[in-house]
Amino acid sequence: MIHPSAVIEAGAKIGANVRIGPFCYIGANVELGDNCILESHVVIKGPSRIGTGNHFFQFCSIGEACQDKKYRNEPTQLIIGNDNVFRENCTVHRGTIQDKGITQIGSRGLYMNSSHVAHDCVIGDDVIFASGAQAAGHVHIGDWAILGGMSGIHQFCHIGAHAFIGGGSIVVKDVPPYVMAHGSHAVPHGINSEGLKRRGFTAEVILEIRRAYKVLYRQGLTVPEALAELQSKAAELPQLKAFTDFIENASRGIVR
Repeated sequence: MIHPSAVIEAGAKIGANVRIGPFCYIGANVELGDNCILESHVVIKGPSRIGTGNHFFQFCSIGEACQDKKYRNEPTQLIIGNDNVFRENCTVHRGTIQDKGITQIGSRGLYMNSSHVAHDCVIGDDVIFASGAQAAGHVHIGDWAILGGMSGIHQFCHIGAHAFIGGGSIVVKDVPPYVMAHGSHAVPHGINSEGLKRRGFTAEVILEIRRAYKVLYRQGLTVPEALAELQSKAAELPQLKAFTDFIENASRGIVR
């Protein structure tokens, strides 16, 4: 299942039932899990550890050294989970020693054409990067988040679980879980209620999240005042506690 024109360096570990198409390159220190598919002209370098069932389309560059000018070829890593799809021209870079030295991507994500995951990013499960979406260094993105086409996330920003970033947005602050944000610079536009319904959130939970959003954004309160008002309800509802915990720990401040 390996095309004769593919180049696989000594030291690479290739799992069972892997299909590697023409003109692909697999570097040393790459671990490629079972049932992965590489279409033509895919480049994967290491140290990289890639799980099972991942599908890489043509001209992906995965596990390359990062573009941070401080990088001095230290042996940092890329770790990718299972069952992700990386479409044409995706780029994913390894980490830096200025962080934990690891870029990490979860499972079941869809990374559309020309999307970019920079050094030291931590990306959750079931995430979608639409065409041309870009995450700068040290960005953290929670499970089920969606980045619209041509959106850009500033370095060190955090995007909460189930958040939705509109196409063409520039995000320079943290976006709390469940929130839809859009614009340049991005501002909040309600909660991702349709996405929450699709993922099995009950109507009662969605209503509580909507009320929490109004406390945070519609009552003219400061962030500490809003959090104080939300604490008692958050103690009873795990989905709401995820919302308040994210806001309390937002290192760059939240979109307003």
